[in-house]
Amino acid sequence: MRKLILLLFLCALPITILAQELNCLVTVNSDQVSQTNQQIFKTLERSLNDFVNKNKWTNRVYRENERVNARMFITVTQYESDRFEANIQIQSSRPVFNTSYESPVFNYKDNAFNFQYQEFQPLVYNENVFDSNLVGVISYYVYIILGLDADTFSLEGGDDLFRKAQNIVTQAQSSNFTGWSQQTGERTRFELVDNLLSNSFREYRIAMYNYHRKGLDVLGDNNSTGKQIIAGSMRLFETLINRRPNAFLIQTFFDAKAEEIQNIFSDGPKIDIVRLKETLNKVAPFYSNTWNEINY
Repeated sequence: MRKLILLLFLCALPITILAQELNCLVTVNSDQVSQTNQQIFKTLERSLNDFVNKNKWTNRVYRENERVNARMFITVTQYESDRFEANIQIQSSRPVFNTSYESPVFNYKDNAFNFQYQEFQPLVYNENVFDSNLVGVISYYVYIILGLDADTFSLEGGDDLFRKAQNIVTQAQSSNFTGWSQQTGERTRFELVDNLLSNSFREYRIAMYNYHRKGLDVLGDNNSTGKQIIAGSMRLFETLINRRPNAFLIQTFFDAKAEEIQNIFSDGPKIDIVRLKETLNKVAPFYSNTWNEINY
């Protein structure tokens, strides 16, 4: 009787559906390849979607509505036998509290993506072995996406995920594939994750948290406070570039955020737009045309 009561009690509890971490659409474009048989590209696309979305990448618990929305666009530029030359564009976003809006978090294009793949080849990630550049690059960006998402919800919340990405970089050093080099100035995968984990670029991590959790997430309830915090995040970047001019991470931030920042400060309660524009033009002069369009 006690077992029956316990069973009925458990059945009455609300059901929480747990899920993998990503809701990611992977697209493989082969328009630049003169290949009559397109089946291999379709198979690759299906395999990559399964690989990214059905793997359990972390020990963290994600509910279905907490999965990170992302996209990966792979453009194949050359193909012969089982060898592919390509580039990959990675985009991710996160929801803003009390709205239906998805804020872009990461928007990055990696041009150094070459790999070998045979149709129906299983894609398996092993954190202790680097034996496939295709698996290595995709897994690396999965952890970058998840780490950046975590950083927007808690201060430096993505540390363990970035270390997973860094481990892939370390293992890839002995491979002959491009994009993993430790050499500075090349904006490689090594540099991206190395910067994310370096105290020299800590302002970036603080800005990611302040901008999203303290800024965007409060805009709906207190627009003025949210905008002031977001503007303060831009001043953190000013501190960073005074120490590290042309910081790679600042470019990646504004590649995702420029249009959003323009929209935020072109509406709602007014703040010191003159000071804001001065800061933006200093930290991201490559988007000066966008900052000029901030009108209030």
